[in-house]
Amino acid sequence: MATIDEHQILKALSTVHDPDLKKDLVSLGMIRGISVTEGGDISFQVVLTTPACPLKDEIRQSCIDAIRAELPAAERIDVEMTAEVTSSCSHGHDDHHHEDGHQCSGGQCGGQEERPLKEVKNIIAVASGKGGVGKSTVAVNLAVSLAATGASVGLVDADLYGPSIPTMFGLHSEQPKVVEKMLQPLEKYGVKLMSIGFLVETDTALIWRGPMASSAIKQFITEVAWGELDYLIFDLPPGTGDIQLTLAQTIPLTGAVIVTTPQDVALADVSKAVNMFAKVNVPILGVIENMSWYELPDGSRDYLFGQKGGERFAKARGLAFLGSVPINRSVGEGGDSGTPAVIGTPDSSAAEAFKSASKEVARQISIANASPSSSCCCS
Repeated sequence: MATIDEHQILKALSTVHDPDLKKDLVSLGMIRGISVTEGGDISFQVVLTTPACPLKDEIRQSCIDAIRAELPAAERIDVEMTAEVTSSCSHGHDDHHHEDGHQCSGGQCGGQEERPLKEVKNIIAVASGKGGVGKSTVAVNLAVSLAATGASVGLVDADLYGPSIPTMFGLHSEQPKVVEKMLQPLEKYGVKLMSIGFLVETDTALIWRGPMASSAIKQFITEVAWGELDYLIFDLPPGTGDIQLTLAQTIPLTGAVIVTTPQDVALADVSKAVNMFAKVNVPILGVIENMSWYELPDGSRDYLFGQKGGERFAKARGLAFLGSVPINRSVGEGGDSGTPAVIGTPDSSAAEAFKSASKEVARQISIANASPSSSCCCS
């Protein structure tokens, strides 16, 4: 029997490309732990850039096919699919200049030693141009879906005037502990959580001017013990106000996810949100269309708010379309009961849509982090 060695296996796998990153798995450093037995059994790991990779099965089968074609003497082929989430701020750097002449210090640009949230690999803003589009519902289900894949996830309720995370996670009476002057985030469904709703009475109205709100957001960034996270999601208030600008100017955002409904009035405000993020140099990861349709008992769809408005908007602006989420009774009921749809009704059409959208978000983050322009995390 012909001897199979590691070099031959790597040669075979060098023909397999990551469909998104457009490079072969070997040059990307995604092949590890190659082992060959005397009987010709081959085993190795493929280290993906996110556990939520929607192309996991396709990549695994491509690896097996490549080895079978190149090394017909191989017997059993065992491919273990693992993941290490990438970060746009994985390269520590000192002060440097950009082409526009702007000088960045390590703290501003995301140097690993100085920048806030230095143990967080990716920071995602979930935003909308207007209220009432289900932005918080989307943020919650994205966070829980990502956590269910094995990623470490945190969620910040940055809507200080209308916090919804305590209700949507069923944590009305819970309060975070303080350890060594740091707030300890609450945790449920595998997601670390922080909200102003955990710190004030439920019926207390916050009468804060912009600077006070901005200060509170900064405290959620610097005075909460988030620890190591793959993804930290900020559920932003609607609009383009102080909190959005504070976030963009304080931490290196990986990108923003924009939530809309199909209605023209919602899309007009979405355009403003996209323009705002562009002005502060925050990439748009994509657009999610919520309340896309209502499924009737006979299986037909009633497009209550128009059809494919979010998808058309994304295409017109050159943005990724991350998916459509239908109107489903279970989504509203889950939000009120503290059980997100992806947990309470995992087989529903809405839950499936949320899970699919979360994989697309993770995919867009991996693509963005692989881009040479992502080496500097200035926001």
